Amino acid sequence: MCPVNKAWFCQQLRLNYCGLVHISELSSLQEYANKLGFLSTKKERMTVDEYIRALSIKTSGFEQIVGDLSGGNQQKIVLARCLATKPSVLILDEPTRGIDVGAKYEIYEIMDQLAASGVSIIMVSSELPELLAMSDRIAVMREGVITGELDYTEATEESVMNLATKEVAANETGK
Repeated sequence: MCPVNKAWFCQQLRLNYCGLVHISELSSLQEYANKLGFLSTKKERMTVDEYIRALSIKTSGFEQIVGDLSGGNQQKIVLARCLATKPSVLILDEPTRGIDVGAKYEIYEIMDQLAASGVSIIMVSSELPELLAMSDRIAVMREGVITGELDYTEATEESVMNLATKEVAANETGK
């Protein structure tokens, strides 16, 4: 899952292999190993360079402190870190919170490309226009309970808000 608290996350990272890659942490560890089983900084740097180009990350170089980048570029770093694990399902929690309109558009384009390539995306967002524009289906929750699901053809601001304000039965919330 791509975290919503990118500010704290990005302050901890650099754009070099510590920033993007030490994704070599878990699932992709073997992908960055050399023949002897040690981490290959060459492979890590190649991955960083690939994502800088693919996501149009504006940076002065590998040693750039991620926290010094714009909000949109920070968000792309967080996204690149997630993408480097080659997920088949990607959960994006408020992927455009706190970034400018241009950066939002770039994130939307990346999401469209990922979906077209077969990656399933679950987007959590409090921005209704964003959900309506980007979603094939919208599941609406209230008090932790799904109150309804809408296909993109039937999703409007009104239909989503009706589900968001729908009373949840006491037995559904466990109260």
